[in-house]
Amino acid sequence: MNDLDALLALLTPEGRALLDEVRDTDAASELAVATRLRRTHPPALVSAALGQARLRQRAAAKFGAEDAGRMFFTPHGVEQSTRASVAAYRAECLQALGVRSVADLCCGIGGDAIAFARAGIRVLAVDRDPATCAAARANADALGLADLIEVREADVTEVDTAGYDAVFVDPARRSSKRGRIFDPEAYSPPLSWAVSAALGAPRGLLKIAPGIPHEAIPAQATAEWVSDGGDVKEAVLWFGPDVTPGARRATLLPAGAGIYATPGTMLPDPEVREVGRYLYEPDGAVIRAHLVAEVAEDLDGGLIDPTIAYVTADEAHRTPYATAYEITDRMPFNVKKLKALLRERGVGTLTVKKRGSAVEPEELRKKVKPQGPNAATVFLTRVAGAPTMLIGHPVR
Repeated sequence: MNDLDALLALLTPEGRALLDEVRDTDAASELAVATRLRRTHPPALVSAALGQARLRQRAAAKFGAEDAGRMFFTPHGVEQSTRASVAAYRAECLQALGVRSVADLCCGIGGDAIAFARAGIRVLAVDRDPATCAAARANADALGLADLIEVREADVTEVDTAGYDAVFVDPARRSSKRGRIFDPEAYSPPLSWAVSAALGAPRGLLKIAPGIPHEAIPAQATAEWVSDGGDVKEAVLWFGPDVTPGARRATLLPAGAGIYATPGTMLPDPEVREVGRYLYEPDGAVIRAHLVAEVAEDLDGGLIDPTIAYVTADEAHRTPYATAYEITDRMPFNVKKLKALLRERGVGTLTVKKRGSAVEPEELRKKVKPQGPNAATVFLTRVAGAPTMLIGHPVR
């Protein structure tokens, strides 16, 4: 049974009842549950229900248990869908700009369309994959948003978006054969087409990989990197009448804190200085947006190395843009000396962070064998070009 047939079978009364029955099935009991249910239900339907239950459990991290428990997913859709908190933030931004309708191109299983609709925005959700469209349609219905979301199975390059206040494009950045795609022109559809679609609308948004080279970003766009809970989730290019070309933004969720800089206000790289009492690890969105200099200025700090995005300062400062650590020890990279120091301090819980080091955290942890009641953080990095270990703990 392919993805579309499995999904359509689960939308029947028998399929929905079976989904309710297997909702809380865990991996340990799945075989026993499957064996029991296959006595009274078609085996293919039982497999589809158990597979959907697994997908819903995985999707709970992105959509929350309540929504995920009602939604329908494909394996690819769970992997590629936007986290609900990020989609809601974007929808709120569009709503604040007066957007009342949006064409969501490459909509997937409907994560962004759901957020747009919940913000009161009318959505045309387009995807060319039949199973994906079926899931998006089922999700709009399951969440009571079908009146605001029209799902259309089509090639996005052939869809007329005239009349919509905004166009949102989320090209496929993975291939079943090649995995993650790094060349923006190998996206589906290509970045160049997506940019032209965004520029042709009153407002355009284009979701891209967070690691895109800055030189590949179109000059007309403001580029925004978004993190949620400290993890970088995505980058988005914004086009429109209120966009400053070449500007960059880092947005940190759930707090909503943000740093914004235009080409005329961007600061030069911070100076390198001696390691002070405090080390600051900027949020990944700040690093991706190349806005570390703005954070360093706010902290009255500098870099520990010209190629490493760690900021050092002599004073402790509150900042939403970086995690602060108090540094207690600094030494050249030496596993034996680190092991002796940790033993002396009674460190049994060791957090290993690396930036500019080839050593893997687990490899180091196995070698030093931390034991004891205390905790510490070790940074494997470079200071003024030299491999260095900085030991400390988070500032609370």
